[in-house]
Amino acid sequence: MSLHERPAAASVGEAIPHESAALHVTGHALYTDDLGVRLQNLLHAWPVQAPHAHARVTGMDTAPALAVPGVIRVLTAADVPGVNDAGVKGDEPLFPSEVMYHGHPVAWVLGESEEAARLGATAVLVDYEPLPSIITVREAIAADSFQGAQSTLSRGDVAVGFAEAAHVFEGEFDIGGQEHFYLETNAALAHVDEARQVFIQSSTQHPTETQEIAAHVLGLPSSFVTVQCLRMGGGFGGKEMQPHGYAAIAALGATLTGRPVRLRLNRTLDLSLTGKRHPFHAVWKAGFGADGRFTALEVTLTSDGGWSLDLSEPVMARALCHVDNAYFIPHVLAHGRIARTNKTSQTAFRGFGGPQGMLVTEDILGRVAPLLGLGAHELRARNFYQPGEATPYGQPVRHAERMHDLWGQLLSRSDFRERQAGVAAFNAAHPHRKRGLAVTPVKFGIAFNFTAYNQAGALVHVYKDGSVLINHGGTEMGQGLHTKMIQVAATALGVPLTSVRLAPTRTDKVPNTSATAASSGADLNGGAVKDACDQIRAKLAEVAAGALGVHPDDVRFGAGRVFPLGHPERGMVFGTLVHDAYHLRTQLWAAGFYRTPGLHWNRVAMQGEPFKYFSYGASVSEVEVDGFTGAYRVRRADLLHDVGDSLSPLIDLGQVEGGFVQGLGWLTLEELRWDESDGPHRGRLQTQSASTYKLPSFSELPDVFNVALLERATESGVVYGSKAVGEPPLMLAISVREALREACAAFGPANRVTQLASPATPEAVYWALDAARSAKTEEVAADD
Repeated sequence: MSLHERPAAASVGEAIPHESAALHVTGHALYTDDLGVRLQNLLHAWPVQAPHAHARVTGMDTAPALAVPGVIRVLTAADVPGVNDAGVKGDEPLFPSEVMYHGHPVAWVLGESEEAARLGATAVLVDYEPLPSIITVREAIAADSFQGAQSTLSRGDVAVGFAEAAHVFEGEFDIGGQEHFYLETNAALAHVDEARQVFIQSSTQHPTETQEIAAHVLGLPSSFVTVQCLRMGGGFGGKEMQPHGYAAIAALGATLTGRPVRLRLNRTLDLSLTGKRHPFHAVWKAGFGADGRFTALEVTLTSDGGWSLDLSEPVMARALCHVDNAYFIPHVLAHGRIARTNKTSQTAFRGFGGPQGMLVTEDILGRVAPLLGLGAHELRARNFYQPGEATPYGQPVRHAERMHDLWGQLLSRSDFRERQAGVAAFNAAHPHRKRGLAVTPVKFGIAFNFTAYNQAGALVHVYKDGSVLINHGGTEMGQGLHTKMIQVAATALGVPLTSVRLAPTRTDKVPNTSATAASSGADLNGGAVKDACDQIRAKLAEVAAGALGVHPDDVRFGAGRVFPLGHPERGMVFGTLVHDAYHLRTQLWAAGFYRTPGLHWNRVAMQGEPFKYFSYGASVSEVEVDGFTGAYRVRRADLLHDVGDSLSPLIDLGQVEGGFVQGLGWLTLEELRWDESDGPHRGRLQTQSASTYKLPSFSELPDVFNVALLERATESGVVYGSKAVGEPPLMLAISVREALREACAAFGPANRVTQLASPATPEAVYWALDAARSAKTEEVAADD
């Protein structure tokens, strides 16, 4: 069988619960911080934080901390035996001599208890020389404060496109960031074992990179450091790069003291120390023909990278590659640059720049549709990619017709046209409440932009009793990756799900792993698990062929039995075959490997085919807005999403629902605020808790929430015909923001631009509808 083909009665495709669901809901699932109780003489780490957004450290006295009862040691730059850096770009000193953001740790205290370490941290005396700071993107632009590479994506000639345009529009747009707010904060637990191996339990999406960073801080080869990730209580990209420094601190403390070290950030520390989704600033110019089709788009995207590069360069690359979303734009010129500010180092977040790039274009279409005399849904559909067309970076848009089919299905299922009339009637009858209805598409590329990361490994053991143990390089953060890998292994070997167990992810079992990110976890690790299982199955087929008197190609595996093609009654139990194979000295384990084929990418030219395929989706949202307060509710949302042939439908539906709600939070609720004043707290994060940072909850769920997966959507060349599901659904929430725009516009005159801030909080919605209402008042006064 090819990679995408499924056998009959496969375990993949079954709607089963998450493999740890029972443990999650009963409180029996263990996380990194739960494991410390097993270790004797455990030490706890706490940071010494700087009270400035930008300052030079001119002196430090740790003696007062050592006088605090229970304090064992204070870690400083002088203690680092290797490289004093926690990043991959050489720009993130673990113990900085120059403070780069408010709260930046300059030392770490180890204590017998967390409280002792905290008190010790307050006792450390540090002298600072305050320096000028840059807090906002606009300040960075004015100061020409940038970092990393500046990229340009181009196709055609925008001057020609604008000359051909019947309408040309210009504008600016600010896009807010987002806090990950995973349930489990960053945590690491390190000890040195009897073989002098440094063993780190870490809540990390990228165990190999955590291993590498800890090793170079300690001055050790990677083979001396093992990192295990049991599971994470959420990651969303926030644990792809950020955990490395915390793991390195714990490992350094354990190495120097000979005692295990626990480092767990409380919620306030995690919010104030870790990176967020990148805020963006966009300046754009767009041309449209008389028929409403794009002729040209020129845009400059500036992201707020914070104090160091982290993953800001690939985030910007993906933003530029998704500025087209689902639309063909013949002439494109898109510039990307990364601002350096004195804030946390912004990092990966579900969508990885793609949402920001898409949102720019969706905002443009939402703004200009009234000026073109078109409904926003019609303007969007007119600009969809057609079969045979390619993206601005040169990748053919495979299955472009799927977007058209999906769009039509969703409009029909959601009764979109009928509800448009209902919304118009409601708005005409209610002067102080208005409803809005909008539909938006998603086209999202799947693979790492950095081609080398598109590989994975797995280790599969079959024991003599027929039971199976799998280990792969992906990490579990609640998204159901382990569940899918169990289903893949059970399908490939033809055994029941109950026969397969999965071991925790660790670097001494599967080395050189890529991060579990870019929505590629199931594609990559599923391919590797299947490869390992196929190797074992081929060996077992040879043994079975001898026993059954058939050719190995005619041996079939299914439901825990092995039998000749067409004769299941002549079969044997899988465990019996394995037992016999062992006595015939047959290898019953295999290392699997998978590399995504067909990818190539020129990072400088911004041209190539960086993605294996595109995931498609669309959503219809209806909202109701209060004209006095700007408060709103989502009355209904209809989602239709393309996941290929789902590996695990229940898991995938949950991912679509969760992604949509997280996107709704980013676009309408969650507002990060830093102190931008010139006062003593300049640069301090003001939204440091759930009381000041508004998260979506059950009350923000749509009153009616219809979610479906596109049927008959097999994706060839991917494990069992599936598609990624982690990131793309987040962008489905753009329809909520556009519905809010429609509702705000309903307070004003027709054919008027309605500008809406992002996030579209109730306050922002109020100002948008108030502007519309004022325009209507002025229009009436002018008529009089």
